[in-house]
Amino acid sequence: MIDSDGYRPNVGIVICNKYGQVLWAKRFGQNSWQFPQGGINEGENIETAMYRELFEEVGLTKKDVRLIWASKYWLKYKLPRRLVRENSGNHPVCIGQKQRWFLLQLISDESHINLKTTKTPEFDGWRWVSFWYPVRQVVSFKRDVYRRVMKEFAAILLNEPFMQPAVMVKETPVEVISSPSSDKKAVYKFPYKKRKGKVKFKRR
Repeated sequence: MIDSDGYRPNVGIVICNKYGQVLWAKRFGQNSWQFPQGGINEGENIETAMYRELFEEVGLTKKDVRLIWASKYWLKYKLPRRLVRENSGNHPVCIGQKQRWFLLQLISDESHINLKTTKTPEFDGWRWVSFWYPVRQVVSFKRDVYRRVMKEFAAILLNEPFMQPAVMVKETPVEVISSPSSDKKAVYKFPYKKRKGKVKFKRR
């Protein structure tokens, strides 16, 4: 479903854990990372679309998460020209995405995360990263949307004690000490902690 301006309606999902970290997922077969997101079907409620995408992409259900906040406005990004598909038949050209974003807290065990709920998985790996890390690490054409989303969510999370230390550090990314591309442990420096935390890269 593409609107008259060429944008595909879409939901984006930020999932945080009790340590103030957010779930960062690796796109299947690529060295590209992002938050879970997906298109809204025609006639589908936005929140319904979010829970559907949540299960399809990371295997979580409504009972696994707590809905903290939903963005009130559409945020848009344009696709680079090389990614815009030519018009075929009567289908309009999609030039980008317009998104509504949701902030969730994982309340069940992380073992419930499953990247293989569909025949064509969106992701083939995931890890927890510090709150602001995705803003600078996401592909460039999504960066402005990510910055605006995380700033909006940071204001909300100041009222959540478990997230306060994470959002107080303004746009400081996690420093990756070792590569998370293998099954070995990757060590990260979290700016709001004095000690190093070991984070295991998850393959599903």
